[in-house]
Amino acid sequence: MWKKAWLIKTSMIVILISVLISDSTGQDSVWKQIDDGLHYCDFSAPAKSTAGDSKILVVRIDPKLYAFRLLSISELSPHSPSLTVKEWADKYKLIAAINAGMFQTDLKSNVGYMKNYSHINNPRFHRTYSSALAFNPRKGDLPPVMVFDTDVKHMKEIVAEYHTVIQNLRLVKRPRSERWAQQEKRWSEAALGQDQDGNILLIFSGSPYTMHELIKILLALPIKLDCAMHLEGGPAASFYLRYNTIELTRVGRHELSSLVGEMGNELLPIPNVIGITKKN
Repeated sequence: MWKKAWLIKTSMIVILISVLISDSTGQDSVWKQIDDGLHYCDFSAPAKSTAGDSKILVVRIDPKLYAFRLLSISELSPHSPSLTVKEWADKYKLIAAINAGMFQTDLKSNVGYMKNYSHINNPRFHRTYSSALAFNPRKGDLPPVMVFDTDVKHMKEIVAEYHTVIQNLRLVKRPRSERWAQQEKRWSEAALGQDQDGNILLIFSGSPYTMHELIKILLALPIKLDCAMHLEGGPAASFYLRYNTIELTRVGRHELSSLVGEMGNELLPIPNVIGITKKN
C-alpha cells in the first residue's frame, strides 16, 4: 500500500515540475536572443491602435551582464547640440539607447531629478514624480540597477545609495499596480520597466495609446512586468539598438498622425539618454 501511495506522490511531483518547466519555457519562447542576457520581442497588442502596426517592442536586459549609462549633453558637451539615439549609440559605443526622460524648455534639463556621479542635471526632486531609476551603486551589496517607488523609498535615500539617479513619471507601481488614470490623449511611448526577476525592460510603442490602455496591455504580456516608468511620448520618443547583426530603430509619432498623416519618421535629437554596454 505504501508503495502505491509513494508512486502516486512521486507522479504528482513529476507532473508539477513538468508544468512549471513548460510554463517557464512558454514564457521564454517568445523572446529572440541577441546575446547572453539580452533578448527582444515585438509583441502584437491585442487592442489595436488608431495608427501604426500596434506592435510593442520590449528589450529584456540582465543587469548582471550589462552596464547602464546616463549620457547627457549638459555633462558631456554643454555647448553642442543634442544627438539622436543612433548618434548617441554610435559616438559612445552603446549597444542600445533610449530617452532618459522628458526634458525642459532649456533643451537640456530633465523634468525630474537627474544626477550622474558629481554631475547634477536637475537638482530638484519633482513633487509628483513617483518613480526613480538608480544604477551605479555606492556599495557592492546593493542591486546594480533598480526601479524605485519614491512613495515607498524617499529620493534622499535613493540618492544616498546610488551614483546615478533619474526621476520620472510612474506608470506601474511595484508589484504590478497600475498608476495612471484614464484619459483621452494618446501618444507613442518610450518606457522603462523592471520584471519580477530583476531584469530591466526597455519598452517602445510606436503606435499611440492612452497610457491607461498601454499599461493594461503591458501587464497582460508574458514579460513578468513588476513596475514601470514613463520616459517620453510622441515624436521625441525614440529607441535604437545595434548588436550582433540585430538593428532596431523605433520612432514616436504625434497623437494626431492618424488624422493628418505621418509626421515624419526621423529620429529627433534628445539631450539625455539611457544607454547599455556589455560588462567586461
